[in-house]
Amino acid sequence: MAFCERIGSFQYNPGNMTRRYFLLLAWLLTSIAAQAAQPVNIIFIIGDDISWDDIGAYGNGKVKTPNLNKLAREGIKFTNMFLTASSCSPSRTSILTGRYPHNTGAAELHSPLPAHLKYFPELLKQKGYYTALAGKWHEGPNTRRAYDTLLVNQAQNGEGGEVQWINLLKARPRNKPFFFWLSPYDAHRPWSASTNGPQHDPARDVEVPPTLVDTRETRADLVSYYNEIARLDHYVGELEKELAAQGLSDNTLIIFTADNGRPFPGSKTRLTDAGIKTPFLVKWPAGIGADQTCQSLVSAVDIAPTLLAVAGISAGPTFQGKSFLQLFKNPAQEFRNYIFAEHNWHDYEAYERAVRTKDFLYIINKRRQLDNGGPIDANQSPSAKALKAARKTGKLSPLQDDAFKVPRPSEEFFDNFKDPAQVENLLGNQTYSKQIQTLKKVLAQWQHDTGDTVPEHLTPDWYDRETGEPLPAKDKRGEMPGAARNADRVNAKGPF
Repeated sequence: MAFCERIGSFQYNPGNMTRRYFLLLAWLLTSIAAQAAQPVNIIFIIGDDISWDDIGAYGNGKVKTPNLNKLAREGIKFTNMFLTASSCSPSRTSILTGRYPHNTGAAELHSPLPAHLKYFPELLKQKGYYTALAGKWHEGPNTRRAYDTLLVNQAQNGEGGEVQWINLLKARPRNKPFFFWLSPYDAHRPWSASTNGPQHDPARDVEVPPTLVDTRETRADLVSYYNEIARLDHYVGELEKELAAQGLSDNTLIIFTADNGRPFPGSKTRLTDAGIKTPFLVKWPAGIGADQTCQSLVSAVDIAPTLLAVAGISAGPTFQGKSFLQLFKNPAQEFRNYIFAEHNWHDYEAYERAVRTKDFLYIINKRRQLDNGGPIDANQSPSAKALKAARKTGKLSPLQDDAFKVPRPSEEFFDNFKDPAQVENLLGNQTYSKQIQTLKKVLAQWQHDTGDTVPEHLTPDWYDRETGEPLPAKDKRGEMPGAARNADRVNAKGPF
């Protein structure tokens, strides 16, 4: 019976008014206590290959993301959330375990997680949560144990798991809190022929990033990418409608993020902000105020401990991240001093490591003889071909030409505020000598503490870097970074 109905049923009687008042008060306090103790539902939406600045809430005035923009207005927008890798499965396995890629035993693309690690959804499951995954699943067969329901979609150019979101909400057990890992393929290549949601016009509705040349081919490529983001946005709106219809909106925490930068040269697989900075929107009406912005530095390894803390679970020693739950109440509070990221094999041989503060970014490269034009889907794209054509005429900017640079610098240092696009390598600038030495030491300390290694024989290129054709070494693996030191069993967190 609703509260107002209970009040309306009372009749004035001086003899029993006091008793009725205390009974009503006791009922009200019991109801409030029961609601306060109700476990929080958690929905984690991770887009595929979506850059932070390709969402309207982060300043892109062209892409049509009304539902994600609404999510930002009704919760917290994080502006300094960073991934540990700009590569699909290493980024996701890092989130799933709260560990750095070389500490997961799955530092390279499509490497399965070992069974001995803890995955945060399985801890939620043990706590009594109903757990489900819908969409992309490539973290390895051992992670199956983390989910009560696994709805895997193999198609990369359709709606995939998104059409299953509403069914999951309707079919869930009603006597349990729930955790959903929703992982659409949007906006992974190849592009869909058609999409639900708003469409974009190549002449009017595109912001060409500075890493690409502004051509008809590039704009058409970006429009397809935008349309897939808009489709994901459409289903976020449908999801919120169903939550409201079931009366779940207030006590459900929704997160939207992505696994790495856009699938274009100069973004995906890069350790600059174009690759590792990610959108991160959090809405939870019962626990978070609306229209807030958090500029605190946060790493993707911190996501798992935070969601466990929301559920009242302490993260065990295998989780290298720390909970940032306090930022939900106080977004202005500082959190991390450093974030760390790595670039390992993703179609092509690679070894890069990075440390970033709010002010500066420092990167080392142990395979400087190799270019970084992105993975095969990026470097064989229409946008990449437009870049290559423009390069022959000498018309590329330094940032655009960087995808082809060989040899690459063994070290790079950027001033993030003076140079937000991270174009000018300031390593030789004496003005920054102190800051460079500090970050060099911090990165070396992190590598030492966490058991990182530089194998002599890394996994080689599987495809020709120019043509994309398979090479004789395809499907042959080298030594995994960290394997020589059993880094998958090292729990040290490194500098914080």
